[in-house]
Amino acid sequence: MFETFDHTADLGLRVRAADLNTLFAEAGLALSSALVEDLDAVAPVTRIEVELPADDLEYLLLDWLKALLSRFDDERLVFSKFEVQAGEHGLKAAAFGEALDESRHAPSHEVKAITYHGLTVRQEGDGWLAEVIVDI
Repeated sequence: MFETFDHTADLGLRVRAADLNTLFAEAGLALSSALVEDLDAVAPVTRIEVELPADDLEYLLLDWLKALLSRFDDERLVFSKFEVQAGEHGLKAAAFGEALDESRHAPSHEVKAITYHGLTVRQEGDGWLAEVIVDI
């Protein structure tokens, strides 16, 4: 589950999940939902691989979202499905989506960057919580 929240001239993404892999997958969906209005319109026809070295969980999340945003900026790819393995070993993931087609994918926000401000990943109760602010 994810939600957005307003943060001055930025947009906050808050993600909750039962496990770390789902948390990172949901964070990918949260970022995608900030880029386009309707994720259901994004067909999972193109697969890309992302592999990141082990790091602190906050920085791993930051690098994960930066990798996805980079693919959007460079190749105009938007993603609607994720398979993620994240933890102390680093991150290995597959992201599925397609090239942005403005006739089918109504743009939502222009995300300029993923920021360090307010970045958190922590275990909470019987699950995980992540918060990250994106510069729009």
